[in-house]
Amino acid sequence: MLSSATKIDSPRAQKNLLRLVALYEFSKGAFVLLIGLCALLLVHKDAWVIAESLLALLHISTDRHSAQLFLDFADRLTDARLFAAARLAFTYSFLRFVEVYGLWKQRTWAEWVALLSGTLLLPLEIRGLMRGITVIRSVIFVGNLAIVFYMLLLLRSQRRRRREAALDAARNP
Repeated sequence: MLSSATKIDSPRAQKNLLRLVALYEFSKGAFVLLIGLCALLLVHKDAWVIAESLLALLHISTDRHSAQLFLDFADRLTDARLFAAARLAFTYSFLRFVEVYGLWKQRTWAEWVALLSGTLLLPLEIRGLMRGITVIRSVIFVGNLAIVFYMLLLLRSQRRRRREAALDAARNP
């Protein structure tokens, strides 16, 4: 019977896990891209009226505190802020899609990008969890934590294989 480390170390399992990570990262990039497009659609529009209509469509009373915060946020939106948000969203999505390509093609640089970007986002996710634990925040946190640990395991495994190959080459010239 194969150990769990051997199963993960097999090339096919590695490829499938990398593709699963790529799909997870793709979904995050696509979601942020959608947000960026929505920001562009709000340019030159009255965001407060749209926000009020959205609340009415969702049957959310404007008397609720969260609804008032949403309306206040919409009232403070300017075209410059919307363009800045869209640029930021497009940049983030582009970087995610580049990472997805590299992970799908099993590139080592993409594994480093996934490790570093996941590690950089963990403090923000912890901060979000400290403000309130929700299912979405928890799933995103656990997913990113799993990706960080898997990338770390994968990169260490590749380093160990390269070191063993170099030792073998030195012993058997």
